[in-house]
Amino acid sequence: MRRLDLGWFVRPNSETGDGRPRVEPALAYLVDHGGELLLFDTGIGAADPETDAHYRPYRRPLAAALGDAGVTTADIALVVNCHLHFDHIGGNPLFPGTPLLTQRAELALARGGGHTVEELVDFPGAVFEELDGEAELRPGLWILPTPGHTAGHQSLVLRRPDGTVILAGQTHTSASDFAAAELAARARSAGAGEPLPEPDPWVERLLALDPRQVLFAHDAAVWEPLSG
Repeated sequence: MRRLDLGWFVRPNSETGDGRPRVEPALAYLVDHGGELLLFDTGIGAADPETDAHYRPYRRPLAAALGDAGVTTADIALVVNCHLHFDHIGGNPLFPGTPLLTQRAELALARGGGHTVEELVDFPGAVFEELDGEAELRPGLWILPTPGHTAGHQSLVLRRPDGTVILAGQTHTSASDFAAAELAARARSAGAGEPLPEPDPWVERLLALDPRQVLFAHDAAVWEPLSG
């Protein structure tokens, strides 16, 4: 697995929760599964002037990032998007005829208007494989629904000999946020008294996989379990 740097954007203070703007990376992941290459997310897409003025993105071309990894778009067998907002599907139109895996609920949102840049969804040659819930793509390669940021958000699970890695997309803004959710789930299972944060119902499903690492779309930090 290789992480791809596809640029950054500035999240305005109205969206950060602490009153200060924050620059966040746009990360994608190249996965080699037995010689078959899969891409998880494809970067920041072209948007309208208002959206660009709001987020002030810097876009690094996907082809350049793949080239640094020694591959081209023609080498990619599958594309998985955690969800269909424009900052995760910018490179999708480079893959006409390549299966694009998404949750059915997410595609319905994208086609309903007001959810994303629609030209990045139904581009010429787009081929969607719609999923309803969990799916084993290949032995040791799973998609799990992780709704919250959007109703159709999904994560990719890699069961590897050296441990499980989860590509969690935008389930959480940061690794620290995921760590807080993990600790809340641990406290609840240990019988800690209320009030406690209410975790998303799929957090325990992810943790049951005993992940060695969890990686994110907008944070270069990596979550790892506490030792002991």
